[in-house]
Amino acid sequence: MNGIRKKEVLAPDIVRLRLEAPRIAARREPGQFVILRRIDGSERIPLTIVDGNAEEGWIDLIIQMAGAGTMRLGRLEEGEGVLDLVGPLGKPSRIDRFGRCLCIGGGVGLAPLLPIARALKAAGNHLTVLMGARNRERLILLDEMRNLADEITVATEDGSLGRRGFVSDAFRDLASEGRRFDHAVVIGPAVMMKAVSELTGRLGIPTTVSLNPIMIDGTGLCGGCRVDVGGEMKFACVDGPEFDAARIDWDSFLKRLGSYREFEHRGREKCRITGR
Repeated sequence: MNGIRKKEVLAPDIVRLRLEAPRIAARREPGQFVILRRIDGSERIPLTIVDGNAEEGWIDLIIQMAGAGTMRLGRLEEGEGVLDLVGPLGKPSRIDRFGRCLCIGGGVGLAPLLPIARALKAAGNHLTVLMGARNRERLILLDEMRNLADEITVATEDGSLGRRGFVSDAFRDLASEGRRFDHAVVIGPAVMMKAVSELTGRLGIPTTVSLNPIMIDGTGLCGGCRVDVGGEMKFACVDGPEFDAARIDWDSFLKRLGSYREFEHRGREKCRITGR
């Protein structure tokens, strides 16, 4: 049992859990994730490792309570725990001294973006961060990003904080100013990643995205997270989760994600009504 040391509510239906995990904390690298089960028989949930401390033996995970499994997980309190915690999984992010780096995150995608941005800054890069959310209330990790970024722009759909619109609009602002970047990392909803990476691609900016499709076993055996990358079938859990955005077949990826939507809706409604 991996105990919960700390719980923090970041936004409506978004919580941060600090879990006891000394072995994972000692080995984790930016871009990697864990898979956990709350209790025996519950679904396996992949979550990016947002932060950790090897000396103190903990890792931080951010959970958006979107489906039944994440709703049950997000209801746990300090002193409780999860039955299984496996990781670190996936390939670490490619961190180098690229020069001028652009980090673009939307919604809960800001959670996996934070450790990558932190590592890019530590490697000596100039960091421009674009953050997006539905509204001020749902924007997470703003203080952490402000402490890292050389420049930061916030975009909210309703204009309650920062510029009104999407992160793609914020990027167009930079592009119209003639700004140039050597490397970009884009993480968020799949539709957002597709739209933004198409924009960066037109300007010749090498762009990495992190794919978080349905994962089950985390070892590449189930095939649930397969994605077409450059005409080859890859598995996000073992070949990723990060890929070159320009090589992804976004249409097939979005179609696969959509095939699970009805099942997720049913599970969420059942959990909301019954509390289980």
